[in-house]
Amino acid sequence: MREMVRKFVENHRFQNTIIGLIIVNAIILGLETSNSLMADYGPILEAIDGLILQIFVLEIALRLYVFRLKFFTNPWSLFDLLIVGIALIPASETFAALRALRVLRVLRLISAAPAMRRVIEGLLTAIPGIASVATIMTLLFYVFAVIGTHLYGTTFPDWFGTLGNTMYTLFQIMTLESWSMGIVRPVMLEHPSAWAFFVVYILVTTFTMLNLFIAVIVNAMSSNADEHAEEHAEESRLEMKEALTKDMQAMEQRLLEEIRKTRS
Repeated sequence: MREMVRKFVENHRFQNTIIGLIIVNAIILGLETSNSLMADYGPILEAIDGLILQIFVLEIALRLYVFRLKFFTNPWSLFDLLIVGIALIPASETFAALRALRVLRVLRLISAAPAMRRVIEGLLTAIPGIASVATIMTLLFYVFAVIGTHLYGTTFPDWFGTLGNTMYTLFQIMTLESWSMGIVRPVMLEHPSAWAFFVVYILVTTFTMLNLFIAVIVNAMSSNADEHAEEHAEESRLEMKEALTKDMQAMEQRLLEEIRKTRS
């Protein structure tokens, strides 16, 4: 019985059906934000939403039945359980804020689609590298903030008067949002050589450190993809080996039968 249920749960049609229901559920949750649509079709939308939630609960129950304790060793299974569990919270005033998190059901699309799972796994793999780059960037950010406060805090107290104000200003400059006409050129009217400070800062933070973030993430995702490719290749080799073994056994069986026939 468990083997039949396992084949049903792992069947591609079943998985594609779940993905389709997640997409439909995402559309319904978006439609529920419209007061006019809820006034006309509210009961229908809520009924469909409830039906899809019941299917999700049934899916989780089937997976628990099939995998049992192994279900809790899979991070994606725990993610699905958490998302569906949040949706089951009763609609009361106490849990009104948590009920608004029903939209998190849309995130199940990540766990249901293997390609999306690989992207998230790649990002998680990149966390140590990202943390290292973030630490270096924080140190540089702090150094430039201290220098900027000393250089321009007196003439531009709103932007550079305190360390906090300077950090916020430098963060805006790092994003390249109105950095030239909004901040740097007014500062250059009082401090003509200020361009050197800001150009160096942008080159170091925006064009160097942020690109390092991207490089770390791309490298991690590439390594993760290579690992998945190796695992897939190993699985293919094992399947071919099993198929060849079965063929050899079948050939041996036929040869033995032919020998027995000739002897008889």
